[in-house]
Amino acid sequence: MIRAERAALVLLAAGRSRRFGAADKLTIPYLGRPLGLHVVVALEAVPFAARIGVVAETALDLTSCGYDVVVNNDPAAGLGRSLRLGVEAAMRSDPDAVVIALADMPRVTATQIYRLLDGADGDAAIMASSDGVVPRPPALFGRAHIPDLLAAQGDMGARDLVRRGHHIVVPPAELVDVDTPEELDRLIRG
Repeated sequence: MIRAERAALVLLAAGRSRRFGAADKLTIPYLGRPLGLHVVVALEAVPFAARIGVVAETALDLTSCGYDVVVNNDPAAGLGRSLRLGVEAAMRSDPDAVVIALADMPRVTATQIYRLLDGADGDAAIMASSDGVVPRPPALFGRAHIPDLLAAQGDMGARDLVRRGHHIVVPPAELVDVDTPEELDRLIRG
């Protein structure tokens, strides 16, 4: 088990959202708040050692939510660049693990994150969320994997690491990732 106080949260909110169109999808209202703030609110009571938000072209205000904000000035370089920037910033808190979450996953829960932390068994831990078929974020990486995260390139991010890790199965509804207006419409319609 890794205590939340010994883990840093990296919230990735710097995607270009090409499939969503011209709108800043993270600021679009969903159930009374911007889409990108749902995960922020869900995790606000988890006592992380640090909260890092990696942003690019969004008006989402993570600073007022207690996040140290890092700007990815080259989001076209892919998810790997955002991951590296976030992990570099997170390492300033000297965490035992880094939890990676995505701002466009509005149904992530604190319980899900605690299950990742509870299942982590030290520096070599990799814990990922899964619907029972496909592993994905949120994911936790123990300290031993920091060099791998810092070497992430392109749009693959930490996908290979996630596949190798232990997976906690959660309800598929908690893993909804909003990439298109149609996906948001389906989510709103329930």
